[in-house]
Amino acid sequence: MSDTAVSDTASQGEVVDVLIAGAGPAGLALAGELGRAGVRARVLERDPEPPGFCRGFNLNARSLELLDRRGLATRFLAEGPTVPTTMFVGAARLDLAAMRTEHPYVLGIPQTRVEELLAEWAVESGARLLRGRCLTGLRQDGAGVTVEVDGPDGPSTMRCRWLVGCDGGRSTVRKAAGIGFPGTPARRFTLLGDVVLADPSTVPFGPHTGPDGRSVFAIPRPGYVRLLTADPAPPADPREPVSPSAFQHAIDTALGHRAEIAEALWLTRFGDAARLAEQFRAGRVLLAGDAAHIHPPAGAIGVNAALDDAVNLGWKLALVARGQAPDTLLDTYHDERHAAGERLLRNTRAQAVLTQVNGDDDPLAPVRDLLSELAESGDAAGPLAETITAVGTRYPASGDPEHRWAGRMVPDIPLGQDDGDNLTALLTRTPGGVLLLNDTTHRQPLTSAAHPWADRVTTAHTHPCALEHARAVLVRPDGHAAWIGAPSTPVGEAAEELREALMHWFGNPVAIPCKILIDPQK
Repeated sequence: MSDTAVSDTASQGEVVDVLIAGAGPAGLALAGELGRAGVRARVLERDPEPPGFCRGFNLNARSLELLDRRGLATRFLAEGPTVPTTMFVGAARLDLAAMRTEHPYVLGIPQTRVEELLAEWAVESGARLLRGRCLTGLRQDGAGVTVEVDGPDGPSTMRCRWLVGCDGGRSTVRKAAGIGFPGTPARRFTLLGDVVLADPSTVPFGPHTGPDGRSVFAIPRPGYVRLLTADPAPPADPREPVSPSAFQHAIDTALGHRAEIAEALWLTRFGDAARLAEQFRAGRVLLAGDAAHIHPPAGAIGVNAALDDAVNLGWKLALVARGQAPDTLLDTYHDERHAAGERLLRNTRAQAVLTQVNGDDDPLAPVRDLLSELAESGDAAGPLAETITAVGTRYPASGDPEHRWAGRMVPDIPLGQDDGDNLTALLTRTPGGVLLLNDTTHRQPLTSAAHPWADRVTTAHTHPCALEHARAVLVRPDGHAAWIGAPSTPVGEAAEELREALMHWFGNPVAIPCKILIDPQK
């Protein structure tokens, strides 16, 4: 998508609500989130055209859950096959069917197509995408951020109330905002090549180990094959281009036989660096995606983590930008996603270490074998898969801490008795939260407590058994349970807990009538 279809730049003196640097998965998903909530967002992308190469080929269950809450999952599922397992610590297969999710599989879809679909949604939601614009500097004050931009017409400035850096691991926004990026540098490098083989049968799908213990992993794609192998002699500057001859030599050496490359479509190298931004927020500047965290590519989780950041930030930034919540709500974005980033780095680094185990004599071989065995066992596969895919993500929540939904993604439960509606459809229709009630005897105090937030939270009723014995559940716009009313809690006390949760997550109340969307008693 080019910027010929949208406004070229901010007019003189115009202040954009949110400016996003980077049109990758994080930036595009965030633009869509903001647009659906009525917040003006513009996306600056340094590249004049979408990339001609593809970094990844999957979306996992966590991403599909989030997309489902926006009515987008069907678009993505139409693009590729679903696979009920994923690779873990080498050649072990991790059974995804054991997860607690509506999408127990991996969707095969190129990242380039993910970005195209997200760009379509962002523009549909009212966002504007400006290509060929490179952010070069920023100055922030108490009212907003002035951004320096280099574009087709030369240097210019833009003014925004909030700036979000989604501009990759070498983020200009992060550096200009003075946010540290501690972690471990890359110690191992991997060569990646999208190539056309003279004889594809020489390297069929899967891992191939040569006589000296080196390996090549092959992923066939339409018209070419993706080959990955360890870089035997990385240069001092890892950004140095990979030559076709060097890649051919590395593949042949690792395999122990010739696999002639007829054409090299894209060659690159990547490392196993692991870094996490010290802060995801510095005043009116925020970070998401690779600008906030980089990690080994184990599990192909990068795009999925970027979407997770965007959805978590989007609804909070929309409330703040609309003046309905204080900007302290954005601190919860840092708290939640920084903690998620720590878990992300921990599990990807662990997988990266174990995939480097060389032979059964390696000291870590028993650890690899143990985890491989757990990955294939019924009892352990579910929790392990939920950890690796982030389906088990749990954010801070109040109310009943023992309920199994506390802080987790609330399942797509039915609403009402006869109309077939469900929670996912409701979250798709509204940019706000949802209060679910099933206590038909004592629900009025909770309904009354929610009245002042009716412009941000829709109240709906469901079957008495649907909430798994909870009196009520406050669902955040991202689908997570923010508060769960325990049936043993006196209704007056539960109403006060609910008011506190609403104030915390949705800002100051407004005294207007509450909308009852679905009532099974009628």
